[in-house]
Amino acid sequence: MMKLWRLNTLHKVVHQRFYRLLKSFPPFSQLVYAAKFIQTNAIFCREKTQAILSLIEKGHFTPTSNVYSKLLVECSSSKSLKQGMQIHAHIIKSGFSEDTALRNHLINLYSKRQIFCFARNLIDEIPEPDLVSWSALISGYAQNGFGKEALSAFIEMHSSGVKCNEFTFPSVLKACSITKDLKGGKQIHGIVVVTGYESDVFVANTLVVMYAKCGELEDCKRLFDEIPERNVISWNALFSGYVQNDCYGEAVDQFKEMVAEGTKPNEFSLSSILNACTGSEDYSQGKRVHGYLVKLGYDSDLYSNNALVDMYSKLGDFEASMAIFQNIALPDIVSWNAAIAGCVLHGCHDWALELLGQMKDAGTFPNKFTLSSILKACAGIGMKELGKQVHSNLIKMDTESDTFVSVGLIDMYSKCTLVHDARMVFDLMPEHDVISWNAIISGYSQNGEDKEAISLFIDMLKEGFGFNRTTLSVILKSTAVLQASEVVKQVHALAMKAGFEYDSYVVNSLIDSYGKCSHIEDATRIFEECPFGDVASFTSMITAYSQYGQGEEALKLFLKMLDMGLRPDGFVCSSLLNACANLSAYEQGKQIHVHILKSGFISDVFAGNALVNMYAKCGSVDDADRAFLEIPERGIVSWSAMIGGLAQHGQGREALSLFHQMLEEGVFPNHITLVSVLCACNHAGLIAEAKQYFESMDKQFGIEPMQEHYACMVDLLGRAGRLDEAVELVNKMPFEANASVWGALLGASRIHGNLELGRHAAEMLFTLEPEKSGTHVLLANMYASVGMWENVAKVRRLMKDSKVKKEPGMSWIEVKDKVHAFIVGDRSHSRTAEIYAKLDELSELMCKAGYVPMIEIDLHDVDRSEKERLLFHHSEKLAVAFGLIATPEGAPIRVKKNLRVCVDCHTAFKFICKIVSREIIVRDINRFHHFRDGSCSCGDYW
Repeated sequence: MMKLWRLNTLHKVVHQRFYRLLKSFPPFSQLVYAAKFIQTNAIFCREKTQAILSLIEKGHFTPTSNVYSKLLVECSSSKSLKQGMQIHAHIIKSGFSEDTALRNHLINLYSKRQIFCFARNLIDEIPEPDLVSWSALISGYAQNGFGKEALSAFIEMHSSGVKCNEFTFPSVLKACSITKDLKGGKQIHGIVVVTGYESDVFVANTLVVMYAKCGELEDCKRLFDEIPERNVISWNALFSGYVQNDCYGEAVDQFKEMVAEGTKPNEFSLSSILNACTGSEDYSQGKRVHGYLVKLGYDSDLYSNNALVDMYSKLGDFEASMAIFQNIALPDIVSWNAAIAGCVLHGCHDWALELLGQMKDAGTFPNKFTLSSILKACAGIGMKELGKQVHSNLIKMDTESDTFVSVGLIDMYSKCTLVHDARMVFDLMPEHDVISWNAIISGYSQNGEDKEAISLFIDMLKEGFGFNRTTLSVILKSTAVLQASEVVKQVHALAMKAGFEYDSYVVNSLIDSYGKCSHIEDATRIFEECPFGDVASFTSMITAYSQYGQGEEALKLFLKMLDMGLRPDGFVCSSLLNACANLSAYEQGKQIHVHILKSGFISDVFAGNALVNMYAKCGSVDDADRAFLEIPERGIVSWSAMIGGLAQHGQGREALSLFHQMLEEGVFPNHITLVSVLCACNHAGLIAEAKQYFESMDKQFGIEPMQEHYACMVDLLGRAGRLDEAVELVNKMPFEANASVWGALLGASRIHGNLELGRHAAEMLFTLEPEKSGTHVLLANMYASVGMWENVAKVRRLMKDSKVKKEPGMSWIEVKDKVHAFIVGDRSHSRTAEIYAKLDELSELMCKAGYVPMIEIDLHDVDRSEKERLLFHHSEKLAVAFGLIATPEGAPIRVKKNLRVCVDCHTAFKFICKIVSREIIVRDINRFHHFRDGSCSCGDYW
């Protein structure tokens, strides 16, 4: 840099002296001095050329052909088209237009400045253009990216009998590289061999580049190996070829070989290898190349620094990336783009916007790549208005029709929930490709418009477009959300036909979709047939088992995963915790928690949320609270999980207090949070509070009540005996009530013995959910409670005729890392004799304490003693009895039931917990019941 500064300073001094001297002399002396200066100084500048042109125009100086040549050389090097055209005019006036050397200089000038019509006219005016003329034109075409035109000119030159030399061949081969014309390149290679220039290092280097750009890496490497005296440019050509064809590892290997052979890399070698390290995600090799840069003194080279900014950013070392960027003295557009893209990649969207401002202040104008990164930043922080401004700028730049830009706009609008604006951008695109189709399909999928996403996929196929793994993964996600199992099968068939049967992304998406569509057997088959067993496939299968209720299979698969040496990530742990939550497997959940701590996933927000959910659903709200407090950045999912956990455990006041704390911390609720809030009010019987939250949802939070919110309110009012208000609320709903609302009304009718309302609710449920047995059972219970046995028989006949099977009551308890399941009257357990002996012992003690079996809830038409026996052998009682004999004395007993805990069991557990001095925690389909010292946490309100 210091040498360059000194040279520029010297030039300025020379030019200043020239002007001063020139003005001080009389016209004739000016002429002599100017001529002498031209002859003795090879270095010109625009101002000096203009001064000489001024002398010529005034008639004070008549240049020779040699002087015109020097002036034209200066114009070509400084790209001074206007001055060149002035000189051209003087050449014509002076009668030198037939001078071959001057014509060639002019062809060179016009070609470099892309005024090809002038260059071509000059060629056509020459009776027999020589090699220099043709070379200047071909070089101009090639250097400016006009590959077809360069090849056409070469063919015309070759046809005229003019032979190429070592200076023309590189330009022609570059043209083949631009157009990826392998056939033409091979023909020119043949001419190179025939004319004997294959040993010329410059020609050989361009042949290496041409074969690489055309994707022929084997020929590229063979030619490279045949170069007799390879220089650093030869190696650079090879590196560039490998990097452009995504063969990053090979590029790094060749770089090591070059260094071992003693060839010193230059800044272009190091920039290429840095790009290779980025592509291969080889951080350690990238650091070593950085060391070479510093050692060889290229650490101030702009190209190398740009490559370093990009590499460190993409390989996760954002701090190093930004440190290098900040040390670049004069960043160019590539520098700014790399830094801004790095900020976006690492989620520092505000910083990216700040850098955009600094870039403009520095006088560098953003291009389409800059603005595409800014669009991602807008999408990341939901800045719709700024995104629209960027769109406006892109229109002004006339780049909004560019595919790359359009895809960025579609993505931004989609992520800012403006999917219809995204569709408008898509429709305005002049041409679509797979990437643009994927962008718009993903946009609809991300915004919950899954049917439209699938419809677009069908349109994409109809228009003859192919698809890739991204397309299939997005469509499978949408089909999973819609639970459209038939569509999943069709997409599966398409994927197999297109050769994606072993693609990891597609296979994992298929496992996930089949699992979410409850086709667990298909998901298992695909998982077992796939040749690879990576973390993603295990995660998909474990999640499928967990969601399908096969928690034990999920845990078994986790152990298999560990045996294979695969390291689980935060997503696997989250799925396992959900499996433990569904099973109420508290001890196994704790073990997964320990694994999370050891693996360093404790700061993972997904794992943290899953821990809160698991502990809450396993009956330990205190553990859930501790896990909640350990989440570093609590989002709405974290708060909703904890509020919901407190609600399920009957701690309504605490749940509401936490909700207010969430609002104070600036976290905005979603519809799930408000369902949890209303459930908290419901379980605690807080009617006034529930009404307040329900009525202010839209005004305060902009959330209109949905079916779940109405169901909570109907259930709350119904349980409180305010059936008329509950019915009135149902009638006022802005949409038709769904099964959850009518189910809440039926449950309230049963509690308060309103047969007429219960019958009406049941009839609505028979229409909405004819396959569900719960409605028939509740209605039969209502009839049985008032002795209407004929109606009970009718309901049973209706179940039989409708082929509706009663869902059996089941209870689960975890003991020593194993989950034990029980059904009513179960005698399949290995410790059955001990379990029933314990029940008999408890029965005698409970009767002495005042317990009376509630036989009226049993629907069997048998005598009293048989009813008492059936009641006492309910699945939850069997689970509790097993817990008493299989767990340490004093330890809490945790039981999960798939149905609502019956009234008799609820009463019995109040007696048992006091007799055995143990806490009994029962999780039924509605809530948790903590039995301590003869009472339940629900206050008999469930």
